[in-house]
Amino acid sequence: MKTSIPAGLAAALLLTSCNMNNPLLEPSEAPYGAPAFDKIKVEHYKPAFEEAIKEGKAEIKAIIDNEEEPDFANTIEALEHAGSKLTNVSSIFFNLNECCTNPEMQQLAEDISPMLTEYEMSIILNPELFARIKAVYDKKDSLNLNEEQAKLLEETYKRFTRNGANLNDEQKAEYAKVEEELSVATLKFNKNVLSATNAFVLNITDEKDLEGLPDYVREMAALEAKDRGQEGWTFTLNQPSYSPFMKYSKNRELREKIWRAYNTKCVGGEFDNTELIRQIVDLRIRKANILGYRTYADYALEDRMAKTPETVNAFLADLREKSYPFALRDVKDIQEYANANGFEGQIMPWDLSFWSEKYKDEKYAINEELLKPYFELNSVQGALFDLANRLYGLNFKERKDIPLYHPDVKTFEVTDENGRFMALLYIDYFPRESKGGGAWMTSFREMSVVNGEEQRPFVSLVTNFTKPTKNEPSLITFYEFTTILHEFGHALHGMLAEGTYASLTGTNVARDFVELPSQLMENWAYEPEYLQSFAKHYKTGEVIPQELIDKIVAAKNFQAGYASIRQLDFGTVDMEWHSVTEVPGKDVISFEQDIVKRSPVLPAIEGVVFSPSFGHIFSGGYSAGYYSYKWAEVLEADAFSYFKETGIFNKQTAKELREKVLSRGGIVDADILFRDFRGRDPRPDALLEKTGMK
Repeated sequence: MKTSIPAGLAAALLLTSCNMNNPLLEPSEAPYGAPAFDKIKVEHYKPAFEEAIKEGKAEIKAIIDNEEEPDFANTIEALEHAGSKLTNVSSIFFNLNECCTNPEMQQLAEDISPMLTEYEMSIILNPELFARIKAVYDKKDSLNLNEEQAKLLEETYKRFTRNGANLNDEQKAEYAKVEEELSVATLKFNKNVLSATNAFVLNITDEKDLEGLPDYVREMAALEAKDRGQEGWTFTLNQPSYSPFMKYSKNRELREKIWRAYNTKCVGGEFDNTELIRQIVDLRIRKANILGYRTYADYALEDRMAKTPETVNAFLADLREKSYPFALRDVKDIQEYANANGFEGQIMPWDLSFWSEKYKDEKYAINEELLKPYFELNSVQGALFDLANRLYGLNFKERKDIPLYHPDVKTFEVTDENGRFMALLYIDYFPRESKGGGAWMTSFREMSVVNGEEQRPFVSLVTNFTKPTKNEPSLITFYEFTTILHEFGHALHGMLAEGTYASLTGTNVARDFVELPSQLMENWAYEPEYLQSFAKHYKTGEVIPQELIDKIVAAKNFQAGYASIRQLDFGTVDMEWHSVTEVPGKDVISFEQDIVKRSPVLPAIEGVVFSPSFGHIFSGGYSAGYYSYKWAEVLEADAFSYFKETGIFNKQTAKELREKVLSRGGIVDADILFRDFRGRDPRPDALLEKTGMK
């Protein structure tokens, strides 16, 4: 999941006016008021932002100038709903800058970001506005607010105090400057990652260098070469190209070449991010210090489930200690297998995927090539929709009359069992140069109620799956199947949202809770009853045999220890970067490698680090929060055990999950939501049991 608005912007990006010459500002005539992507052009964005900011400031001024005594309606609620148009413009622009960008939009993002930061600071640091908020907050116990109103008041007050409202004028000016610099730096970081990814191309013209690669990989590479006007076969650093090359290519020299390129993205050269990291870390330290916190991690974790860096570090250390012996065993097994099959020397990082795939194929008689024919993308899509129907009664109907931002996109109208409109779902499956790598869910509009009218969400699900070729449809790997289940879990969190205030609905929850619905959904990938409902060979129509499902389940925890250490490395490096009190004296490479070598499982390669392309923490919303993935794994392992007890399609269990978690957003604290659903606090051992590391 990705956030759609850059660093430094909170929820108050707002507005309500109309510029009839700009489709970003005028009411959309599309069904449900969907964004008019067919009319929006790059030249519309900057005028739209300028107009929306102008009117947004006017609306904030109206709240401040209100002569009536501050109360919940004229201050807190007015602030929540003020300036919805700027929110709309921002969500459209920044979402498209992630998945359908161009150099003009990327430059525009850098130009607009300071404008938005200045706008946000003009709100968050306004003493008169904060005085009204504080006046309401100070009498909260006598206001007779309902649960949702009380939470909005609490979060509004907290948002202002956590972003400098109590600072003096000199501190406010410094804070605003830091936020502006931070928003520009994080945007540039993300831009560099995309540029570096697109800059590397491995073009092969000698067919013998394709040895080991399956036909579908060759065909995909040939199509890539043709699209680029090249001869032969072209491989890139996008996952559908990079991952199968690493798994199947027998050419060790080329594996090393593409591996090094992938793992040194933005390390030196034109798109270097190493100095940007130091700049971002420094700015975050300064931000935290200005606000009275020792480190950025102290600041970031205050409103999450974990609460403190000490809790997170203890959590990561405990899991690392328990995972490390299993990780060493995983790599030792591959080393012994490779040596027994003619490989000489030590397994290097560019060897692990190749030999692991062979080992997995021999031990479990299963591999991605064997499974892909059963996971044709259209069938998978139908299976996602069917699962949502069986659990939550949702129905999906493709709409051809909804404007699209790219021809690859499909749009679905989502309704419940009573015909109630729940959401629009945009799905964007295939990679392109204008799209960032990976997979994510985001929203073009959040759930809210405005002037008594329900505004249902517009949810977007983005992936980078293999395109259909001339000879076969889009076939996805089993890993990609679990990925889309994951992102669909986020989408359900958004689509099933209920509530009045956009800032409290859908995925607007604690960062270390937001991955629960998504990771929970991955469990169905291993359930025979579910798999056999849709997984059919795209050529023969044969239902996936039980024997193959048994192998999938048996291989479920293959290299679980290694995968755990890898994820814990990401989380630990993130915490270390954000727990420093000053920018480290050592360089970025040394800083990261000193952390990772605490529990080494493969030889360290000089100059290779992931921090410079670690968009989640340096340009996304996971700074001091990447541990959330492991944290949420504990939650989802325990939560899914409830489905296992009652039945994986049990409607009552699904109803409880929907009513007690998915529909509640951030109206109630995350730990309370989990206890409401499970009846107790989560059991940490549930994850170890699930992954076979107990």
